[in-house]
Amino acid sequence: MIHERGTSCMALDGVNGSARQQGGLTASPLAPDSRLPYVVTPVEERPLNDYRDAARSYAEILLPTCGGLLFRGLPIRSAGDFESFVGAFTASLVSYEFGSTPRSQVQRQVYTSTEYPPHQHIPLHNEQAYTREWPMKIWFYCGQAAEQGGYTPIADSREVFRRMPARIRERFVEKQIMYVRNYGNGLDVPWQKVFNTQDPAVVERYCRDNGIQHEWKEDGELRTRQVAQAIAVHPRTGETVWFNQAHLFHVSNLEPGVREALLAVVSEEDLPRNACYGDGSAIEAEVLDEIREVYRSLAVQFAWQQGDVMMLDNMLAAHGRTPFTGRRQILVAMAEPRGAATPC
Repeated sequence: MIHERGTSCMALDGVNGSARQQGGLTASPLAPDSRLPYVVTPVEERPLNDYRDAARSYAEILLPTCGGLLFRGLPIRSAGDFESFVGAFTASLVSYEFGSTPRSQVQRQVYTSTEYPPHQHIPLHNEQAYTREWPMKIWFYCGQAAEQGGYTPIADSREVFRRMPARIRERFVEKQIMYVRNYGNGLDVPWQKVFNTQDPAVVERYCRDNGIQHEWKEDGELRTRQVAQAIAVHPRTGETVWFNQAHLFHVSNLEPGVREALLAVVSEEDLPRNACYGDGSAIEAEVLDEIREVYRSLAVQFAWQQGDVMMLDNMLAAHGRTPFTGRRQILVAMAEPRGAATPC
């Protein structure tokens, strides 16, 4: 279901406080039955820089509770404007390293969203939850909305954890998840692009430093295995979130025709990516189906408008993509790297 929103809304002093406006901006939930996301809009036309302090204040107040903000109607008309606006929230963006999907760098640390074919659905997930270090904040900018579809559905990762059947939670917490990746060979992103280097020694050092098992295959390509968390605790709110990409990495996520074509030419061990339990045992198909159903039941989506910026707490909110037609441009920026071993 797509929730649309009118132009009239009121800002909140905190999530449940009295109504007020702040710095020329006002905010309200996208839909009355959901706290994710809050929509922040201007009450009067001003230069973009005039909204920076108020936007940062709203993020500080609302993001830990609602998990996501949709800034709509601000004068953000280019990748440069987007990067400037994001600068209100962070002094330093991060590069897309050890990425799992194809992207292009637009400028400095601003990237295209995942460059998968338009017909392809991208399941809800938290950015880089397949690693032991991830960005705490992620922003999406709509340079051009698709003619049809192309939504970026989101879901509350706390609710995903709460609604996950107890037997699945317990099994994943006990065993964790192993992600297996085979790079290049025309089937997936080359290791040179993933690790931003042509030097195998740099790759080996990165893998050692990050607890990633690696091996160079006979054809010179790379295979990695990493065991990572299934859940995580948010460092600020103390809440537990469902935080992994098992359902996305697993071979069952591929369209049946694609899966059959791949398995006709490579063994399961040589698939571009796959996921299993941390001990190497297979994740049951029915378990993955239940996980996907939990995400589906919690998904909230809206139609992008040109100039929109969505800011997510990457641990509190998962995101995905629906298929689309026509040209679509969504740019992405990330900040605040954090991992399971990062001190609070």
